[in-house]
Amino acid sequence: MTTLGLEIGGTKLQLVAGTRDGRLLERRRLQVDRASGGDGIRAELAHHLPALIEAHKPIGIGVGFGGPVDHRTGRIACSHQIQGWHQFELGQWLHGLTHLPIAIDNDANVAALGEARHGAGTHHDPVLWINMGSGVGGGLVIGRRIYHGAIPGEAELGHLRLDKSGTIVEERCSGWAVDRRVREAVRLHPEGPLARHVGDARQGEARFLAPALADHDPIAQAILSELADNLAFALSHAVHLFHPGIIVVGGGLSLIGTPLRDAIATGLPRYVMDSFHPVPEIALAGLGEDSVPVGALALAFDAAGTAQG
Repeated sequence: MTTLGLEIGGTKLQLVAGTRDGRLLERRRLQVDRASGGDGIRAELAHHLPALIEAHKPIGIGVGFGGPVDHRTGRIACSHQIQGWHQFELGQWLHGLTHLPIAIDNDANVAALGEARHGAGTHHDPVLWINMGSGVGGGLVIGRRIYHGAIPGEAELGHLRLDKSGTIVEERCSGWAVDRRVREAVRLHPEGPLARHVGDARQGEARFLAPALADHDPIAQAILSELADNLAFALSHAVHLFHPGIIVVGGGLSLIGTPLRDAIATGLPRYVMDSFHPVPEIALAGLGEDSVPVGALALAFDAAGTAQG
């Protein structure tokens, strides 16, 4: 049996077919045209889904959507990046298009499910996921099921406060925040290794931290230390509330790799009460950039099982 998984984000649209064990059989990856908005994305879905359905005969479709979702109905609250999704009934629309069981959830929740069932969290429970991309999101899986709480039901780690003045995690630890920090460092230290790696780049500067760290650049190390300390402090609140078995770090900034993971793991114990030691393991996403698509496949199998039951 197969299902289809959709990842609908602000920059990319992915459609995959896969099996219950998370194995991908086919992938179609498209760049999102922001100017065409939600209408453009739906047009792409309407174009590609019939061929995938014909080829793979899926029993359901799962969707990880980049924004707040009512997972009970499949209604999109909004997208913070793409126009044309406000209060859109995506579940109804997809069901009308495909006549298949549909399950839709926030993309961070779906990524957490993918990592819990087929990635770094396979042998752990609960699994806490933090997505460090253009923004910061989170998801919690308990007993191999997404924990929602009250609607809208996302673990909004990016909106945890770092101080009483209102500074939130996303303002310090998102991709755009680290890009800004790198730009400031390059301006102040134009002859350093980090500046040489950045060169003439004018966006996505955070991606140059990894090579600068490999060059033992103290400026890059200072940026990493500040980032990891803020993350460790924020994650300590989640540890005190949920005591997850593992914390999985994904998203674009996770491509910094082992230095980021190790720095968070070193900082976290300082902020967690002694009786909660040893603190949860910090791991990089085991599925890489496929956490959302693989989680969407799992979501679809669950929905199809419910529908058939």
